[in-house]
Amino acid sequence: MITGSAPTLATRVFGAREGSAAIVQNVALAVLGALALWISAKIKVPFYPVEMTLQGMVVLLIGAAYGWRLGGATVALYLAQGAMGMPVFTGTPEKGIGIAYMMGPTGGYLLGFLVAAVMTGWLVERIGTRNVFLVGGAMLASVAVMFALGLLWLGTLFGWDKPILDWGLYPFVLGDLTKVALAACLTAGIARVVRK
Repeated sequence: MITGSAPTLATRVFGAREGSAAIVQNVALAVLGALALWISAKIKVPFYPVEMTLQGMVVLLIGAAYGWRLGGATVALYLAQGAMGMPVFTGTPEKGIGIAYMMGPTGGYLLGFLVAAVMTGWLVERIGTRNVFLVGGAMLASVAVMFALGLLWLGTLFGWDKPILDWGLYPFVLGDLTKVALAACLTAGIARVVRK
């Protein structure tokens, strides 16, 4: 059941602050989240049919833990770092950096990260973190939107007559389902620990 906005995990763990203390806390959390995204983009995990990074899972966790506002701001900070030329994305600097990299084949997915964090945060603020299946459903819906944006960009870049589903969806489905399951379990598990 969808209810009004609930406190985020970050608020429960660190407390609700006001004024300048809230600003300092939110900036620190955003920087920490952007750093986690940077690290997760560089970690490659052997998987079938292709190796995966943990970046998508961290995006979902940030959205679920921070809520839609701070989660969106955190991913926006990460994308801004990449746009400025910092090698924060998977495959950078080897495959290019900055805006040129972001306008390449992964551009739609990068925008999808922002949308997924906001969407996950918004949904989890309303459904809460108690039910792992509801959290997982919210995350799965967010990942579906992320893939839609990624595929839309691939089709725009390379043409709709190309096998964009073979390039940008099918090889990643199993890995992303695994990341959704892990992120949902972590979110619900942390929420239970925090409540106790």
